[in-house]
Amino acid sequence: MAIKEATFGAGCFWCVEAVFDDLKGVEEVHSGYSGGHIKNPAYREVCMGTTGHAEVARIIYNDEIISFDKLLEVFWYVHDPTTLNRQGNDVGEQYRSIIFYHDEEQKEKAELYKQKLENSGAFKDSIVTEIEPLKNFYKAESDHHDYYINNPNQPYCQAVVRPKVEKFKSAFSEILK
Repeated sequence: MAIKEATFGAGCFWCVEAVFDDLKGVEEVHSGYSGGHIKNPAYREVCMGTTGHAEVARIIYNDEIISFDKLLEVFWYVHDPTTLNRQGNDVGEQYRSIIFYHDEEQKEKAELYKQKLENSGAFKDSIVTEIEPLKNFYKAESDHHDYYINNPNQPYCQAVVRPKVEKFKSAFSEILK
């Protein structure tokens, strides 16, 4: 078994975690923070937009079951990569669209996929997704892990997370756990 890691920011990490956790071959998903300039940030600090971190999901996956390419396909599908520092009503640089690559192969694949999407005209606006090397990852506080699973009736989960998860499940049913 070849276990690898991917780190994506696509808005609120509750949404991102809920989507990737349902994929065959994904062993674990951890909500956290990457890309900022302070060590061990807390949720409140990140939400204030003063740390430079993005809310991200760290995806631990078996690449013999699911490829990085397929993870990229899901990433691009489940959020709007054309809105700068925003996903829906979530606004701030912590919600930016970003791929933190773990190695040169991930960097090349992410850049190629982004360019193909840009050239295809799939989006009417330009893609603003950042592609950067992973320099740090800090796990979010424990109450943010499995948030959607543990809080399905919370208003944000009902209004934002659930519709994203349902849309994702209908499009990727063949690779769901």
